[in-house]
Amino acid sequence: MFTGIVEEVGTIAVAGSRMKLGCRAVLEGTKAGASIAVNGVCLTAVTIEPDGFWCDLSPETLSRSNLGMPRAGSRVNLERAAAVGDRLSGHIVQGHVDGTAEFLSLESLPDGNWWLKVGVPAGLDRYLVHKGSVTLDGVSLTIAALDQVVLSVAIIPHTYENTVIRDYAAGSKINVEVDLIAKYVERLLRPL
Repeated sequence: MFTGIVEEVGTIAVAGSRMKLGCRAVLEGTKAGASIAVNGVCLTAVTIEPDGFWCDLSPETLSRSNLGMPRAGSRVNLERAAAVGDRLSGHIVQGHVDGTAEFLSLESLPDGNWWLKVGVPAGLDRYLVHKGSVTLDGVSLTIAALDQVVLSVAIIPHTYENTVIRDYAAGSKINVEVDLIAKYVERLLRPL
């Protein structure tokens, strides 16, 4: 489990189904077999090196997330798994990406804030509510506006400076994980 609070922006050193991530902060206390969220995708650190870690990506991960697209040098959000007793500063994030959103715009607001708009895949919109939680590339965010399949969130300066959000451009695909509770509620209310 994760919280959606990015600890470090790392760099993809080697892309592909066997990926190496260059990083430092998330290596502290990390051992082989530990879970690390990479752009919101829960991956297993299989080999730890002084300058990063290696992980394996399944065909499902490569097809469902944006990790099948980046090249060496691409920046990614990193977060270690939450430890029992830690504060839950974001929201409950599993690291199980539901799909990818399409970057639409990132508009500057006063005082260093930003307004991010993304197009979410049809079918995920039913799990999104105004002022509810959503995870975009592993970042816990609050939904500020919804217009059918267009989701908007306000980005504060700290989040802009310390995540890959500032790297978004036309054509960017963004990993989306909807709120887990919404999926359970739907399942419980579904007629048998």
